[in-house]
Amino acid sequence: MTEETKSSEPQTRPALSVVGPGDGETIVLGTTRMRVLEDGSHTGHRLAIVESVLAPHTQGPPQHRHALHDEGFYILSGTVRFTVEGEDHDAATGTLVMVPPGTSHTFANLTDQPAVMLSTFTPDLYLQYFRELQDVLAAGRPLTPQTDIDAMSRYATEPATDLT
Repeated sequence: MTEETKSSEPQTRPALSVVGPGDGETIVLGTTRMRVLEDGSHTGHRLAIVESVLAPHTQGPPQHRHALHDEGFYILSGTVRFTVEGEDHDAATGTLVMVPPGTSHTFANLTDQPAVMLSTFTPDLYLQYFRELQDVLAAGRPLTPQTDIDAMSRYATEPATDLT
């Protein structure tokens, strides 16, 4: 018998999660509206999933790189411009963009139509960054380059260019 089978502790599994069309936490950052579909609490913090609606002509975050997580983007509608390691990629509906750790990237909606994308964070660490930025705005403080740099640093992320 192994130590694991001797344990009298019950083995628990994460509970089933079902998020309906109108459900989920909402995070609003400027012209981007995010709906949290999975915050990591049902995946052992291995995965977070967010649906984002980018208004027309929305500039995304500054070029940045993540040290500890992969970030995925699946375009549900519209076209999103990704700039990855200095190269532009226009991702139309049905396109998946996977950004591994250490890769400099950003995105924007340069079109006249809204764009909707599903984003994944593995592990879920980076989701808290968006919550923190929303808290800054809710407190009536502006989002400055330094505010962004400070927040990024708490989530294993750094700017890929000088933001100050």
